[in-house]
Amino acid sequence: MRKWFIVFCVVTIPVASFLIYLHPLWSLWLIILLPSWLVGIYDLTQTKHTIKKNYPLFGRLRYVMEELRPKIYQYFVESDTDGTPINRINRSVVYQRAKRVLRTKPFGTQVNVYEPGYEWINHSMYPLSEHEVPLENLRVEIGSKHCSKKYNASILNISAMSYGSLSGNAVEALNKGASLGGFAQNTGEGSISDFHLKHEGHIIWQIGTGYFGARDHDGNFSEEKYIENATRESVKMIEIKLSQGAKPGHGGILPAKKNTPEIARIRGVKPFVAVISPPGHTEFHNSDGLIDFIQKLRDLSGGKPIGIKLCFGKLHEFEELCIRMKERDNYPDYIVIDGGEGGTGAAPLEFSDSLGTPMTEGLVLACDTLKKYGLRDQIKVLVSGKIITGFHMVRAISLGADACYSARAMMLALGCIQALICNTNKCPAGIATQDKSLSWGLDVENKGVRINNFHQETINSVREILGSAGVDHPNKLKRSDIFRRISPTKVKNLGEIYPFDIK
Repeated sequence: MRKWFIVFCVVTIPVASFLIYLHPLWSLWLIILLPSWLVGIYDLTQTKHTIKKNYPLFGRLRYVMEELRPKIYQYFVESDTDGTPINRINRSVVYQRAKRVLRTKPFGTQVNVYEPGYEWINHSMYPLSEHEVPLENLRVEIGSKHCSKKYNASILNISAMSYGSLSGNAVEALNKGASLGGFAQNTGEGSISDFHLKHEGHIIWQIGTGYFGARDHDGNFSEEKYIENATRESVKMIEIKLSQGAKPGHGGILPAKKNTPEIARIRGVKPFVAVISPPGHTEFHNSDGLIDFIQKLRDLSGGKPIGIKLCFGKLHEFEELCIRMKERDNYPDYIVIDGGEGGTGAAPLEFSDSLGTPMTEGLVLACDTLKKYGLRDQIKVLVSGKIITGFHMVRAISLGADACYSARAMMLALGCIQALICNTNKCPAGIATQDKSLSWGLDVENKGVRINNFHQETINSVREILGSAGVDHPNKLKRSDIFRRISPTKVKNLGEIYPFDIK
């Protein structure tokens, strides 16, 4: 659209000049054309709004509709990117925090507190002040007794999103935000790019079934390639991806349009072909093989924390893994539970909608099973799956998580407008695309600051919620602290709904 605005200017300016030359009355057209030229030129040069920069003049229509929408749909429920009904307020929370505008809202609660599913945490009669909930309490040390280079992580970090799925500018902006705020960015399985390293933000390097960044020409795991990336100073933790909530049991998908020569070089594949990772790992096929691979990666990295990421599947398989970890006294430093409701840029319909345990149930099963076998104290648990607000984090931590990942909220903070064309390479916000004419509009400096703003404001929200509940540390939260309406006249706390009953 940018080129069409330039064509518009190139054509209309000489035509208008010629018409004015013919007759002075034609100068009246300048009343229409001149403001259009000036507004379009301003849009091209500003850095705050990607849509305006990519679509000068015409992109403003989107913001007109944005202003109208709250007034028209204020009491309606919209649909999230995967079709799950959510309240639109969650999106506005991200925008407001990223832009550091008003933190309050008018006219009180705008959700139906008597609708089944509504959740809340009760406050204390003796709340704590902000200073009584130290910021250092909102960080967690990750690393078991087998780990020599433990990592002090924020309780909120950027979830796995690969360079390839996201544009270089988007990845770089996320990394800048992580650098500014002292939290971590997960690379996704697409390996480590220059964009992940430019601002020296902390990196969690994810290794999937394709072993991108740690593979030889035949696609097998390469110790040499692995050491090259694992020993980078920016890499603080390494994560083995077993499965992903949005498409569990299915390999990652990179459409051919997005597989540029640069991405192909980073991943060690051929360019301009669809890259579909295998569903499972070739380096191991059972619990003992996984434990051996974890220790191998830990040793080769120089003792950095090694984790595994999975969408919770069959309970007996996870129990078998826990039994072998207990017997061998060896285990990952952390486990990430990804909910079946997690998002992705591309996945088969049935996998997105009908496979994988939802986050809440998966988190409860994982924590309770680890506790049953006496492993919970050594293994930290992270969680991902529509974590957007401070309350979402408090709820996840009360269920057993030590820290959270967020992808959806971070994308919204980047300027995602949920156009729902992530898999087409035509993202108008310049985020989920490799089209440089679109990613050009995403200003790294501005969006990096917005990512940091969102993180900081959300952490502050968690801090305020804890204080209101009279709790000075997240690890003091219990399942019984969160309440859920079961019916219009019945309420249960999460401790009653999810009791420790693993036998």
